[in-house]
Amino acid sequence: MINLSKLQANKDELRSKYLTNKPFPYLIIDDFCDEEKLLQLRKNIPELDNKSRDYMFANNKFEKSNYKELGPLFLELYNDLKSDEFNEFLSYISNKTIFVDPKNHGGGLHQGKKNSFLDMHLDFNYHPLQKNWFRQMNLLLYLNTDWKEEYGGELKIEDLRTGEKAELEVPFNRLIIQECGPYSLHGYDMTNFPDGNFRTSVATYAYTKHKILMEKPRTTDWFPTEDSSELKKFVAKNYNFAVKLKNKLFGSGTAKNQ
Repeated sequence: MINLSKLQANKDELRSKYLTNKPFPYLIIDDFCDEEKLLQLRKNIPELDNKSRDYMFANNKFEKSNYKELGPLFLELYNDLKSDEFNEFLSYISNKTIFVDPKNHGGGLHQGKKNSFLDMHLDFNYHPLQKNWFRQMNLLLYLNTDWKEEYGGELKIEDLRTGEKAELEVPFNRLIIQECGPYSLHGYDMTNFPDGNFRTSVATYAYTKHKILMEKPRTTDWFPTEDSSELKKFVAKNYNFAVKLKNKLFGSGTAKNQ
């Protein structure tokens, strides 16, 4: 389903864009998949009912991790994303040895329904089960077939080191590859999609292997806005400790999210 031959033919240009984009490495690839197949896949997406666990920091966001079970086109996309050829492309553009998590822990099909938002955040850095797998990239494939600017939901990115920001549009069949690091904030503001139309994407995560841990392992770090409630700010400040305690007692929800 992925236009792998197109990626291969343009890999040098795409590598240059990825490595030089600001505020930190990212890449936009339009017409990422065969359009007819992806349109058919989009028509077969059901309305999801599994709500995100990030209740305070995300609104009306629903997920399905194991999306490949929805049909053969979903399975084809899933297999293409974790294929050797695509891993080689990711490694080339980043100049690192990178691979997509074949089980896609924490990723999957995402639906943002009415008034959906996702607060700015840093993702977990080390895989919850494969302790030396460092999360290097987010791969976000957008399925918004008739997206308009007034609908909102642009991917917002910000570099914590410099404060430099960008907003990236999210039309249908656009893949955004975003570097993950201790500075790569991202999220999206409240959406305004028409009734029955949702901010829809497939999220996939890619990793490198570290011989030793180069950062202190963390869960998601949230960065609510200055006008957020004092309660939200307090929870954000103590979120890492609370999640680590919960994981120690009950196990990782991300690791179980199949």
